[in-house]
Amino acid sequence: MSNSTLEPGAEVSSEDQYQLDQQVGHILRLASQRHAAIFQANSINDLTPTQFAAVVQLAQMGECSQNRLGRMTAMDVATIKGVVDRLSKKGFVQLRRDESDKRRTLISLTAKAQALVGELHQIGAEISAKTLQPLTASEQRNFLRLLRKLT
Repeated sequence: MSNSTLEPGAEVSSEDQYQLDQQVGHILRLASQRHAAIFQANSINDLTPTQFAAVVQLAQMGECSQNRLGRMTAMDVATIKGVVDRLSKKGFVQLRRDESDKRRTLISLTAKAQALVGELHQIGAEISAKTLQPLTASEQRNFLRLLRKLT
């Protein structure tokens, strides 16, 4: 029974109280922190998770606009701009003006980044495996299926 359905003055049992460690947001945050620590311990070239996502997505899509890259990696305009700027400083992406629309910048991977793509895929798979390791293979599939339903 939730607290909102109790009569005024009624006692609240400990089972009816809000328990932080039972809340989806709290549990997701803990899982995310665990994954972030695993990512950081296995990251190459000091890539952040968002930089990693941008490089891997660019490798898959090829040259594209910053706006499209942001959409394909689920990053807002300000975040993807910062990610692209930092990747450019690291020598991982190159930028050029779109000849058909001078307002638009096209982004592509440099040879340096392209040479790392295979390693990034391998490291990414290892990070995912380490993150999911406490689960059985069946639990891993179900967990990922259920997470996709939430997004």
